[in-house]
Amino acid sequence: MAAVADQGVPSGTIMVADPEIAARAQEQWKENLNMHMICPDCKEVPPNLVEEFSSGDMVCGSCGLVLGDRIVDTRSEWRTFSNDDQGGDDPSRVGDAANPLLNGAQLQTGIASTGGSGGRNRDLQRAQNKATHDKLTKALMTAYKDIDAFCQSMSIPNKVSDQAKYLFKQVYEAGAFRGKSQETIIAGVIFIACRQLGVPRTFREIFALTRVSKGKFNQNVDLYSSVLSTDPKELCERFCNQLRLSFQITKVSQEIAEKMDKGGMLAGRSPLSIAAACIYTASHLMGESKTAKDISAVAGVSDGTIRNAYKLIYPKREKLINPEWVEKGKGGIFGDMKNLPTA
Repeated sequence: MAAVADQGVPSGTIMVADPEIAARAQEQWKENLNMHMICPDCKEVPPNLVEEFSSGDMVCGSCGLVLGDRIVDTRSEWRTFSNDDQGGDDPSRVGDAANPLLNGAQLQTGIASTGGSGGRNRDLQRAQNKATHDKLTKALMTAYKDIDAFCQSMSIPNKVSDQAKYLFKQVYEAGAFRGKSQETIIAGVIFIACRQLGVPRTFREIFALTRVSKGKFNQNVDLYSSVLSTDPKELCERFCNQLRLSFQITKVSQEIAEKMDKGGMLAGRSPLSIAAACIYTASHLMGESKTAKDISAVAGVSDGTIRNAYKLIYPKREKLINPEWVEKGKGGIFGDMKNLPTA
């Protein structure tokens, strides 16, 4: 802080200046570098300026002198004409956002087939379609319709369908499956999309729906190697729902499948057979027994395969089955080891 000596104060006395007063004193002499537009004739402060967006001019509102031209209109760009339409439509000047699943900028204007006299609109629409015909976009639209139909028949969510379309577009543009049938590509992208988004679907379900043989699909297995694995834990949940089993059995079967995965017991076994065997074990343990034939109808594997997979579980049942599951009063989940059939 600065020390200031005052002539009216006896010598030896020191006065301290207020920093706020000193700061305000400095601001009074600060140069103003802002630029203001004023009318050279009126010289009004503040100026009375008017922006005429229709002509793009800056005009003085007092004398009418033009002070600038080519003024940029910063107002909203779009307009609607819904009040003028009898049908209640709203033809906005701004179109829809670009669809990333289609090809090109998608900025073309479409001609409606209805209206007009003598079918002229229909003729104009045909002429425009011929002039703007895009083979890539047409092929993509055809494939997207097939993907939507397959996904709807399997009750697959829309997010999986959109992901499958995106994968198909990437594969089609890259030409990675050139010479392959479109059904094979669609089966592959649906299978991959299900794995990426956590919606488990088995090979057998995809093959039965798309009518693509397993041999044709396996020819391209190298391209799908990173996503071919199926989690038995997820399959257990879906199979138990189809069998209308209780939540306790679903939870027990999932934990058995998880322990088998961590213990390396899944080597050489199909995830379908492992999931079916876990459900078979959990249903008998909890007293809601399901036969191997009942589970095979849902899992898509034979009852003999389920019994063979169960032979992997039965010798290690002490490690795979949590002791709390067979103790009454532990979270409402309890069973009996004696209910398990001998392998």
